[in-house]
Amino acid sequence: MKSLPLFAALALASSVATAQAHKDSHDHQPLHGGVVVEASDMDFELVAKADSIALYVRDHGKAARLEGATGKLTLLAGSARTEAVLAPAGDRLEARGSFPTAAGTKVVATVQLAGKKPANVRFALK
Repeated sequence: MKSLPLFAALALASSVATAQAHKDSHDHQPLHGGVVVEASDMDFELVAKADSIALYVRDHGKAARLEGATGKLTLLAGSARTEAVLAPAGDRLEARGSFPTAAGTKVVATVQLAGKKPANVRFALK
């Protein structure tokens, strides 16, 4: 009977360590100063500037492969609607043009990574 409390304590310690390791490997913090949203088990970080928008994609903390990826953005600022096409640009998907970037602007991204189902991601700029 004395081994039961010891076993329970070891099981609890193991589950806490596993939960902490999972939390550390799937952190949702921005790495590029943008807004991070999780969708389709991936992290999407949107970095919006007046002349360009970058979308960084992470799969379990690592940069996702963007070869063959496509995407589309729809930005909603008040009654104005702006659309843009995303294309791979090194470690991110990117669109260039003139974009509303005021706080409260809503952005809907549809992203298709090679071999994966399309992901719909919604952001609110801060």
